[in-house]
Amino acid sequence: MSGAEEEGWDEGAPERLYVVTGGRSRAGTESVRLDLVTLIVSRDVPQPGMPPEQTALLRMCHYPLSVAEISAYLVLPVSTVAVLLTDLLADGRMEARAPIPAAALPDAELLKAVMHGLQNL
Repeated sequence: MSGAEEEGWDEGAPERLYVVTGGRSRAGTESVRLDLVTLIVSRDVPQPGMPPEQTALLRMCHYPLSVAEISAYLVLPVSTVAVLLTDLLADGRMEARAPIPAAALPDAELLKAVMHGLQNL
């Protein structure tokens, strides 16, 4: 049993989430809107004295990860991850990239025609 469990400290407990976010329940309104599929990439390395959750975010996002993936890896609610991410985005330590819109993907009928043509070669 870990020290946290012995003390009755559950990682998903509301008290822990309150401490992790500094008491905030929502991301700042001036920040970029984060969806579950928004891609996040680190632009900096962790600095000494940073909270462990922010350090983990900076380390894990060397390649693009969605907000939903980050939430799953950290075992934290999406709302908590969004608050942490907006802090790092505001500091310029991370970058948010919009996912590829569906309109930018090729037409399914065009892909079928190309595959049919390749099969006939």
